[in-house]
Amino acid sequence: MPRTSAKTATGIPVAMSGQLTARIMFAGRSSSLSAQIVGQVRDELFAKQLKPGDFLGTEKDLAARFGTSRIVARDALRTLEALGIVEIRMGKGGGARIAHGNPRLFAEALAVQLDLTGVSVAEIMDAQRAIETLAAELAAEHATAEDIARLRLLLKQAGNVIGDMDAFTRASRDFHLAVAEASHNRVLVVQLISLEHVSWPRRNVTATPKLTQHILEIHSKLVDLIELRDASAARALMDDHVKMIRARRVAERGHEHEAPEEGRCCC
Repeated sequence: MPRTSAKTATGIPVAMSGQLTARIMFAGRSSSLSAQIVGQVRDELFAKQLKPGDFLGTEKDLAARFGTSRIVARDALRTLEALGIVEIRMGKGGGARIAHGNPRLFAEALAVQLDLTGVSVAEIMDAQRAIETLAAELAAEHATAEDIARLRLLLKQAGNVIGDMDAFTRASRDFHLAVAEASHNRVLVVQLISLEHVSWPRRNVTATPKLTQHILEIHSKLVDLIELRDASAARALMDDHVKMIRARRVAERGHEHEAPEEGRCCC
């Protein structure tokens, strides 16, 4: 297969096959026939010529449409399915249809790539700060009564486990995600899920009762501001809160070699 050279965001040249390019975010055109099929379907999707539920065809249909062998069409369909672009049904009446989409399916995949890339805790937390502050602002603008009730319930659950650091850490993660969900912006939600996969600890070995009580008070005040529809104050409080989290996580990064199995940081 022909190979080309490209550069990453850091300027480091990497060798890429056309097919790999098509499979990973379509970073360029490929001479591979299957990748060309994938690229064209992608282009038609972005151009709104295809929409969720549309029948793309069978392996035989694609081979005829693009003038390729069924082996090439099969490879293209497998790639499209792996990317979540199509859903494939086997047997009589089967074939490929454009998927309805579930961005959360790729949140963990993105997190894995971020982790493998070696992004720093500071980079992750800076991005998380941007996402969470906007989410808090939008939550104050768009949260429903059901959203507020869920946030209040999560506060109560966190208060019930305040003496259990690990359980409180999980409760805090659920609360932050619920704030993002109350923004009713699915892009922010999925981005936060991806970052939490990388940044949120499995266990919290440095939190203290005094800290958890302080966090619970901040969370409670944030819910009050969201319920009051005070978007600017909610954004400012979340900004200060995430900056505090960032400072602790960056500071604790230096201690990971002492207990790497305990996770990256704190809640």
